[in-house]
Amino acid sequence: MIRPRAALAMAPRTAAAVLDDTALTALRSVCDLADGVLADFTSAAAHAVLRDVELLVTGWGCPPLDAAVLARAPRLRAVVHTAGSVRRHVTEACWDRGIAVTSAAAANAVPVAEYTLAMILLSGKRVLERARDHRIGRCADDGLSVPAHLGNYGRTVGILSASMIGRRVIGLLRPHDFHVLVHDPHLTAAEAAELGAEPVSLAELFARADVVSVHTPLLPETRGLVGRELIAAMRPDAVLINTARGAVLDQDALAEATGARRIRAILDVTDPEVLRPDHPLWTDDNVLITPHLAGSQGNELRRLAELAVAEVARWAAGQPFAHLVRRERLGMIA
Repeated sequence: MIRPRAALAMAPRTAAAVLDDTALTALRSVCDLADGVLADFTSAAAHAVLRDVELLVTGWGCPPLDAAVLARAPRLRAVVHTAGSVRRHVTEACWDRGIAVTSAAAANAVPVAEYTLAMILLSGKRVLERARDHRIGRCADDGLSVPAHLGNYGRTVGILSASMIGRRVIGLLRPHDFHVLVHDPHLTAAEAAELGAEPVSLAELFARADVVSVHTPLLPETRGLVGRELIAAMRPDAVLINTARGAVLDQDALAEATGARRIRAILDVTDPEVLRPDHPLWTDDNVLITPHLAGSQGNELRRLAELAVAEVARWAAGQPFAHLVRRERLGMIA
């Protein structure tokens, strides 16, 4: 069997972090992997690699695969992405040429869902706030004096978007004593029932949930989706968690609501990625901001590599990708 010619296309530091020696050895066992990493497609050396390449293993920092690049890669038939979204580098020209695309989005969904579950559980008992008060001597809880509304028994959790991550969060919630709501215009009642969630309107999700977790992709129609009206409809002391994209959320409206101590928020993403130093969300005790750490980091990067290597092996053996990214579903995924 003729081994396909492949190359890595990503930032060098991405390749060093995601593809360790074990992953590279596994790739070389199923394909003829070009030396080095393509961090751009403009050099003479890159042109020489592109001329023969049939498959690109891409990652964070991969330049756009536009029509000019594809013209230099006449044999390219597949792209295996070692991260989640392919929007930044897979262009319309790739779809027009019929290039098969797969990504490690399913692997990256795992730690994001785990982070979300952890924050739901921690917020229910106000762990972070009570630990802070305990440290400065302001916490005198003896267990029996804790307000009756604190805790995780019987809480209502609302999931905004039955995306890959949203569905995984719903699955992780099943062993716990939660009632789960879901809003997704593309989800049928039967699909919601199979997930074990109650389908509701967007307004009802925010009005009923003790916790709302945002998992919608950033699209033109979802920019600013969680606006002032929805935030105002949230229950007193409800928690808003965002691990999707910062621009889905109206941060000024959120700052007003958390600053007035009406609701709490946990943000792993903001818009911009790092808020200006004087933004009121930084100093709000009702807000926890984490540095976009929910996704794959540290040893979790191995999970991305393992999925990508498995996809390369399937393709090299003449089998279809297990995690094919479809052009017609781009409007519903991150």
